[in-house]
Amino acid sequence: MSKEVITEMKQSMKLPVIMAPMFLVSNPKMIIQACKAGIVGTFPALNARTGDILEDWMVQITEELEQLKHNSPDQMAAPWGINFITHRSNKRYEEDLKLIKKYKPPVVITSLGDPSPVVKIAHEYGGIVFSDVINIKFAKKAIEKGTDGLVLVSSGAGGHGGALNPFAFLSEVREFWDGPIILAGGMSKGEDVLAAEILGADFVYMGSRFIPAIESSAQDAYKEMILDANIEDIIYTDAFSGVKANYLIPSIINAGLDPQKLEKKEEINFDKSSGELKAWKDVWGAGQGVGSIKKIQSVSEIVRELEKSYEDAVENISKQQSKARL
Repeated sequence: MSKEVITEMKQSMKLPVIMAPMFLVSNPKMIIQACKAGIVGTFPALNARTGDILEDWMVQITEELEQLKHNSPDQMAAPWGINFITHRSNKRYEEDLKLIKKYKPPVVITSLGDPSPVVKIAHEYGGIVFSDVINIKFAKKAIEKGTDGLVLVSSGAGGHGGALNPFAFLSEVREFWDGPIILAGGMSKGEDVLAAEILGADFVYMGSRFIPAIESSAQDAYKEMILDANIEDIIYTDAFSGVKANYLIPSIINAGLDPQKLEKKEEINFDKSSGELKAWKDVWGAGQGVGSIKKIQSVSEIVRELEKSYEDAVENISKQQSKARL
């Protein structure tokens, strides 16, 4: 994959931000609004509960963005993307892969398995593939399998995240990889984006920042909990999905569990009068950057706020450099 693809991608964006795919939160309306606002909008394929629903979503996204391009040719929309589970345990693996081939999402983010089948298909239509990784071993494995770029899911990222410091992780990966990198890990402000760029990232993943978006599918109580939360309200545990992830402690308490006495998933009694306790539905994920999220806003308002704080950070650095030269 040539650097021209990344250059072209960035030219269509107001900020180098990817709205991360969020299970049970992301939806087509969010993706469309994100792209119109100038950032890449993505969603997990499995948010669409059936293949037919997924196809409807992909039709809606492609048609609305094509209509924007036709009606307002001067308004550049950022590309959209889909998160695809490449592990063969994904029961819709073949079905969803065919839809990717049919609807040609410009960005495909792979998780958990071999990205090479997706890379082959995406390259046929000019798409780009990024692979989620949480450590050096998986980063090198994804590169060996032909991925175009890496998503470094670091400490502090909402949902399933790694345990490595984002800046240290980025620095070490840059020792052996000069391809595109998306950095994830508790970033929610424009200055976070600039800092990641300075240290060598091409893009920044943001998920939690968009959970309380007006267009989000998150429950109202979930959105309010994000607004009230700070970094100390986040816990990193494998108690709910069997894989380490960051969750909101108040949601765990509301589910009737003691955050200090969580056991491994298979040992917890999930029975409730209302049914089985489920991760993401009953216990909510969020990243360590929640402390700066204070308002329910539209996706476009969030992007404008990020853009303003990014520009302010650039200006502050310029002023500091000017003082240093005096």
